Amino acid sequence: MGRSMSLRVQLLLLQLAIVLVTVLGTGIVASALQEQQLRDAYRDRMIGVAQSAASLPAIVDAFDDADPSATIQPIAELLRKASDVTYVVVTNAEGIRYSHPDPDRIGEHVSTDPSLPLSGKTYVGTQTGTLGASWRVKVPIFNHGGAVMGLVSVGILESDLRSDYLGNSTLLFLTIAIAAVLGVIGAAGVTSLIRRRIYGLEPEQIAGLLEEREAILHGVREGVVAVDDRGHVTLINDAAARLLGMDDSAGLIGRPAAEVLDADLVQVLADVEAEQRLVLSGERVLVVRRDSAEIDGSTIGAILILRDNTELHTLLRDLDGAQGLADGLRSQAHGFANKLHVISGLLELGHVDEAVAFIAHEGSGGTLADVTGSTGIRDLEVGALLLVKQAHAKELGIIVSIDPESQLPALGTDPVSERLRDDLLTVLGNLLDNSVEACAYGGHVSVSVAEATAPAGGSEVTVTVEDDGVGIPAELRDRVFTAGFSSKATLPGQLSTGRGIGLTLVKRIAQRHGGSVEIDSDRNAGNGARIVVRVPAGRQL
Repeated sequence: MGRSMSLRVQLLLLQLAIVLVTVLGTGIVASALQEQQLRDAYRDRMIGVAQSAASLPAIVDAFDDADPSATIQPIAELLRKASDVTYVVVTNAEGIRYSHPDPDRIGEHVSTDPSLPLSGKTYVGTQTGTLGASWRVKVPIFNHGGAVMGLVSVGILESDLRSDYLGNSTLLFLTIAIAAVLGVIGAAGVTSLIRRRIYGLEPEQIAGLLEEREAILHGVREGVVAVDDRGHVTLINDAAARLLGMDDSAGLIGRPAAEVLDADLVQVLADVEAEQRLVLSGERVLVVRRDSAEIDGSTIGAILILRDNTELHTLLRDLDGAQGLADGLRSQAHGFANKLHVISGLLELGHVDEAVAFIAHEGSGGTLADVTGSTGIRDLEVGALLLVKQAHAKELGIIVSIDPESQLPALGTDPVSERLRDDLLTVLGNLLDNSVEACAYGGHVSVSVAEATAPAGGSEVTVTVEDDGVGIPAELRDRVFTAGFSSKATLPGQLSTGRGIGLTLVKRIAQRHGGSVEIDSDRNAGNGARIVVRVPAGRQL
């Protein structure tokens, strides 16, 4: 199969066709208008000559002479030469000529139909007579009584008219030819310019590059947001739309980034020296990196690369909990071994009653049943989280107690219940972590989880976490919910996904459910803080 026509040839042929059609069409219209103007000018001239001859008293009076042509012929020839027409013919009512450029034709009957002007009307048109085809005007001659007694025919040969037209059109045709040549040269130049602008690529190559670009941008897991030098969004790929919670990313193209993106992301865009940083967008923890977009050394905009760090953040939190649970179990195992030694020693010494009393005194504790059995919390995952937090806090010398009046039925496996369970785990985990960090050795944290009927219908889960730590100063109670704000510094070498996002997540989760977060802290008394989170569950109890 032969190679298809190149883009350069297609553009050149297309532009040549446009130029030639435009120029030739304009030339044809201009030529037709010029011809019509020429004919109109001759028509007006011939009408004027014919009417002048028909109204001359000398010609009208000569009709009564014995030899009218002797008077009329000289006058007609004088008018013909003065007006630069081919002929001026005067006839009587029978169509007999009294004048003619060829004197031998005088006295003969005219060769064309004279009936229209002899009826008192003016005729304008092309007819073929003794001199050939001519553009002519015929007007009637009236006597002193108003009756038609003859006619005057004034005309110019079509060949003379054509020669006159061609002579006047030379400049027009030359101009059209020059315009066509310049158009062809311009078309070739524009074609070359377009080819340079698209780097000499063919249409199928451009389409292939576009398809590859779309496949790559929308196939990568990292989110990509591009803005131009005016701060308007030019690109949002599928991953970025998902991470930023946008439904219609196509409708955001062309809008200012300040209207589309979170304030933290806009701040990263504005900071040219920005390094990779953590940003909380909605309820997702994102790692954001800013790069400048440049072409030929000129900056044309900026690009944000977004990576989801939420899973890593959750994984580290769970890992921290699992490590705390392992430490707690190890501590319990060590303590349990010591207790076995005591029992063994008592038995070896023969103190059976004392060994039985020691066993009864220690009880069974340390299992998940302590949480789900001694309280109204029936959801295993929530109970497991509380058990892990208790074990971890115990290793730090902090007591975490669970209100025995807590009530939380086992949540189902439907999507709504699963989402509620995940949100409760996030809320409890972050609140307990903050409270444990705020307490000193020997501190105390109390937790209460209760589900009750909400005033607006359905149910509402209330999570209350109270500690005896340093508390939250009054002037910081609003700022603690700001993403990135933290009163605690990151420990050197600590593997962390960043501080200042825990309470922000808690508040955003509560707001998404239509709930609230309240802080009750007495900084002056130094008796810690009490945080109450209300999350509508949307369930019927």
